Amino acid sequence: MTDTRPTPPTTTNAGIPVESDEHSLTIGPDGPILLHDHYLIEQMAAFNRERVPERQPHAKGSGAFGRFEVTHDVSAFTKAAVFQPGTSTETVIRFSTVAGERGSPDTWRDPRGWALKFYTTEGNYDIVGNNTPVFFIRDPLKFGHFIRSQKRRADSNLRDHDMQWDFWTLSPESAHQVTYLMGDRGIPSAWQHMNLYGSHTYMWVNANGERFWVKYHFMTDQGVENFTQDEADQLASVDTDYHTRDLFEAIGRGEYPSWTLKMQIMPFDEAKTYRFNPFDLTKVWPHADYPLIEVGKLTLDRNPTDHHSQIEQGAWEPSNMVPGIGASPDKMLLGRMFAYADAHRYRIGANYNQLPVNAPKSPVHSYSTAGHMRYQLATDPVYAPNSKGGPQADTARYGESAGWHTDGDMVRTAYTLRAEDDDWGQAGTLVRDVMSDEDRERLVGNVVGHLLNGVSEPVLQRAFEYWRSVDRDLGDRIEKGVHSG
Repeated sequence: MTDTRPTPPTTTNAGIPVESDEHSLTIGPDGPILLHDHYLIEQMAAFNRERVPERQPHAKGSGAFGRFEVTHDVSAFTKAAVFQPGTSTETVIRFSTVAGERGSPDTWRDPRGWALKFYTTEGNYDIVGNNTPVFFIRDPLKFGHFIRSQKRRADSNLRDHDMQWDFWTLSPESAHQVTYLMGDRGIPSAWQHMNLYGSHTYMWVNANGERFWVKYHFMTDQGVENFTQDEADQLASVDTDYHTRDLFEAIGRGEYPSWTLKMQIMPFDEAKTYRFNPFDLTKVWPHADYPLIEVGKLTLDRNPTDHHSQIEQGAWEPSNMVPGIGASPDKMLLGRMFAYADAHRYRIGANYNQLPVNAPKSPVHSYSTAGHMRYQLATDPVYAPNSKGGPQADTARYGESAGWHTDGDMVRTAYTLRAEDDDWGQAGTLVRDVMSDEDRERLVGNVVGHLLNGVSEPVLQRAFEYWRSVDRDLGDRIEKGVHSG
């Protein structure tokens, strides 16, 4: 029976009613997020501190060291040293599942995350992403809620498909990612056999100050391969650490996996009139509009010798951007630029960047001092400005135009809709134009199996309509499969 009682208003932890559960406070619909959005900061900061000591999402994972070599000249688009012709840069990467705890099986159906650190000559540059080019939501205010819906119930401590579908069907922007998740890419056969997408839109700036919007695509040189649900279930019962073992043993045998980095590059001004919002994390840029441009090759050739010190205590944060690279109006990216570093400060400690795996190879001249577990010695002066010979910001050299113009009232609202912006269109294109008949058949079977595992009314009916909105025939087949199951 549906609960008809009036729902109470959402409040802050201090009991103050909030204006929105879905939209951060921005300058205009497409502008940057404001730091004085205290409810957003409360939500992200509280979410980062919910569990100790494993990561909140992406708790289960492993990684390796390697190198990135530039093979093609993209200096016309960025002055970042890491992407200049002939450059070779040391790297460390971590792969992970999203929802499971540290002891969960590697082969659960789940997006696979990845986080890559470049130890560049200009400081650390970090990119984080998934094995899919999109994400479930487009506003960071919903991130903690999304992850909680994939975790465990408060009463039974069990994961619950009902609350997953409750969240998804009430968040239509999730359709594109859920279609990927319930399709073949929901269970890669190995980390080496999946593409690595930066997903977010970033900014590149060249030596002349010209700006470009870009997306990162690390395409696996081993080929994309996936498990069926049955294959994954069998592995989960006999080897919960299958992906971890597979990567470690492959590198140990000298079978070094590699990925070719290809970029989509959009001229700065074209974003203003592009038919999709190019900063919406639930959307892709069709390759027909912005073809892939090859940049270089990432190769993993060294295993960690101490997983805890070198991988578990590794800290990747999209706020680590070197000169020539900047942020975009992507609200999820802007939220993550706060949340990741804050999570490290809580989980590892204020001086997490002093750990060897996180420490840059380039010199550090910072005014940071003291704090828990600091071991690098601070030297006076420890303040700025000063007349004692301390480091000074080089505005002439590094004062680039890595930003964009914005104005407008302070509002809590969705992005401004473009001509072809909607929540279902790209998911439908994926189903009809990208997937084969066999792909669609497996997608139907995966969704039906998931829905039959405890999803209740009226969530079940919403799920049928959710999939009909993606593709009517697909939704009909899913409903028929559930009723005949």
